[in-house]
Amino acid sequence: MTRALHDRAAVHRLDEAWLTAAWEAPGSRVLVIEQGKVHWTDESGPALLLVAPADAPDGERYFLGVDADDTAYFAVAAEALPEGVDAQVGHLYTLGSVLGDRDAGLLVHAFGLENWHRTHTFCARCGQPTEPVAAGHVRKCTVCAAEHFPRTDPAVIMLVVDPLDRALLGRQASWPEKRFSTLAGFVEPGESLRQAVVREVAEEVGAQVTGVTYVDSQPWPFPSSLMLGFHATAADDRIDVDGAEIAEARWFSRDELRAAVAAGDVLLPGTISISRHLIELWFGEVIPESNKW
Repeated sequence: MTRALHDRAAVHRLDEAWLTAAWEAPGSRVLVIEQGKVHWTDESGPALLLVAPADAPDGERYFLGVDADDTAYFAVAAEALPEGVDAQVGHLYTLGSVLGDRDAGLLVHAFGLENWHRTHTFCARCGQPTEPVAAGHVRKCTVCAAEHFPRTDPAVIMLVVDPLDRALLGRQASWPEKRFSTLAGFVEPGESLRQAVVREVAEEVGAQVTGVTYVDSQPWPFPSSLMLGFHATAADDRIDVDGAEIAEARWFSRDELRAAVAAGDVLLPGTISISRHLIELWFGEVIPESNKW
């Protein structure tokens, strides 16, 4: 679910001499990214196309980290992906579930940084242009010197079960028919994670939560969320969907969910997502992939 092998090596982000030497090292590797798109190959399994620094195009440069062999990894945010490359173009949505752990971790890191830099080019304090510093992990105002850091929005995502141990899945109004997933919502200012779970469940489906258990977390850079996963218990099986954000919600026993997925009546979230992880933890095994998002 959350996969990464590279050490972010934050100690080097302010060491310009080290960064320069790492960029010039022939063994260093660069991921070229353009508005979330990257090149990848499938010669011996899906893998990112990483190039030598000398072959990287111009663009903002971000230091991603090093691996166990001290290979340094960078990302370059280019205006366009290089042409004439024997590779395919992919996106985190399509590649996240098929890449190996190293490449998945590098792509999530690079995607989050590139999106943040692209959308935060001006100072929130004085409105003047900002520039990347700290090897791409900070933006600094060119006028008032205010420092701005990558934004991460905490969100709770929860699988709710009733006293009969049936799972509650909902469909957002904007989703196609048959697409169901866990409930989720952003944490509000001054709110604990447990409070957020209780509030979101009550707002979306009218259920009253009596127990909340933390399970796991997942960075979700679409564009900048941190998903905090929970299992929650409802007092009873009464639900009343809000009709705005949630169009419908249903309780499923394990047998009912297995049959609905097999028949194509329910589309579950893809294996890349923490929502799928929460569902399968409750289910007790991997749910066959008859369909996916």
